[in-house]
Amino acid sequence: MRTEKKQGITALVLAVTSIFSMAALAQTPDSPPTQTNCMEGMVMPGCPQPQKPADKKQQPDSKQKMPGMDMSHGQQHDMGNMQMDTTPQSQGPDTHATMTLQEPENPEHQTGSNLPAPVLLKDVAARAPMALVDFEALADANNPTLKQAVALVRRSQEQARQAGLYPNPTVGYQGEEIRGGSFGGGEQGGFIQQSIVLGGKLGLRRNIYEQQKNADQIGATEQTYRVHSDVQQTFYDALTAQATVQLRQRLLGVALDAVETVHQLANVGQADAPDILQTEVEAEQAKVDYVTAQRQYLQAFRTLAVLVGKEDIPPSPLQGDLEKTPDINAEQMIDSIAQDSPTVKRALQEAEVARARLRDAKRELVPDLQLRAGEDYSFEQLENSHNAVGPQSFATAGINIPLWNRNQGNVEAAKAEIERASQGVLREQLSLRRQAAPLAQSYETAKFEAERYKTQLIPRAARAYQLYLKKYQNMAQAYPQVLVSQRTLFQLQISYLMALHDVWRSAIALQNYTLSGGLDAPMSIGSTTTTINLPNTGGAPE
Repeated sequence: MRTEKKQGITALVLAVTSIFSMAALAQTPDSPPTQTNCMEGMVMPGCPQPQKPADKKQQPDSKQKMPGMDMSHGQQHDMGNMQMDTTPQSQGPDTHATMTLQEPENPEHQTGSNLPAPVLLKDVAARAPMALVDFEALADANNPTLKQAVALVRRSQEQARQAGLYPNPTVGYQGEEIRGGSFGGGEQGGFIQQSIVLGGKLGLRRNIYEQQKNADQIGATEQTYRVHSDVQQTFYDALTAQATVQLRQRLLGVALDAVETVHQLANVGQADAPDILQTEVEAEQAKVDYVTAQRQYLQAFRTLAVLVGKEDIPPSPLQGDLEKTPDINAEQMIDSIAQDSPTVKRALQEAEVARARLRDAKRELVPDLQLRAGEDYSFEQLENSHNAVGPQSFATAGINIPLWNRNQGNVEAAKAEIERASQGVLREQLSLRRQAAPLAQSYETAKFEAERYKTQLIPRAARAYQLYLKKYQNMAQAYPQVLVSQRTLFQLQISYLMALHDVWRSAIALQNYTLSGGLDAPMSIGSTTTTINLPNTGGAPE
């Protein structure tokens, strides 16, 4: 008899607790199941707001809201204007000290301590909300890799200008037989020397770096996609974390209500130590989950701030619509990525650079014309005269004969480089297909899951919870089944958030050509050398 009485009391305690947690339901237990429901813990337009029973004191309504996700049971889903409650969850005025009633029959036996859950986001709601476009604008202005990519373009542009500069002339002094010898003379004077570049080699050299500049411009576009991809994915990471905080906060409120109720029942002898300890365990676990969710939000926001190059941005509310997922044809995007990705375009441009090098290597066979002219004064005396020979001019012209060195090695090396670059295009296309294929499947899978959670699983779980609760209230169902159905509902709500998160991540990756690495240094096929066509090389190539 004592065991049956104890089970009955425990059942009564848990029933009252469940009634409190379900007071926010918009539907009555007798109402028919709906196609979609507002999810518990999410304040949304059109969803009924949770109300506590009349016999319990209301907590002050002084909460600050931030855009978040609220998932109360109702008639619709709308995660576009999500509200995050950052008010600390605390026990109401009627709450008793947790430890004092753990074991009424043995008051000195206390387990654990009663510590509130830290509220880490209490200052966040007061700040202005930020949207994805705000972070993209900050990234465009402050991300250092984008500035590096622009610098690479400017470097190639200046290298092209340097490669096309004409060689400088040489001016010098020339003297012969300066001491005069037996004739008492000698010659002294000056000369000017100039290399005449033939075969259009300067233009071909310049064209190599102009093609390289085009590759770097494509690389700058590629880096922009990389930065935007990381910013977008991290933004939706943070937005999901923000919604999770809201849901975990709602669960914490339910758990604290249960603790409050069981303490009230213990005062009148209708609850004992196991009931109290079990509800306190549930509440402590809810506190841990709530704090963890807040930490994850702070981590995601700070990662986002670092990506945009403004690591000092304080955590702020995020504006976004998790449920408004991109509608794309993932399979068709695989072909589009393989053809239109900046990575492929840059590989194609690298092949153009290699062809420009081959054209230059073939033309380097043409020798340059070397011209030299000058004027000197000969002090040598004329025969049978005391007069000097006087001023005289000279001129020379020369050209190298490509007899042994016809640049044949560089020509063949340039041909090999063309082959390497051409195969690089195919390699990039295959690599992109390999990366895009699983992303396409992940997108389709996550989208299917999110749709089923929204329209099938969550409405059914909410209705099952209502029916189990009604049966329990009529003493026709054991409470453990009510608890299982409640936990199932909450877990489905978390899974729904994760499915939406996966949809966004896969879609963003596909829309940005699978590119990532917003803080990785941009790549360039150019050289960092500053010895191109030096002024004292006579116009010779690098």
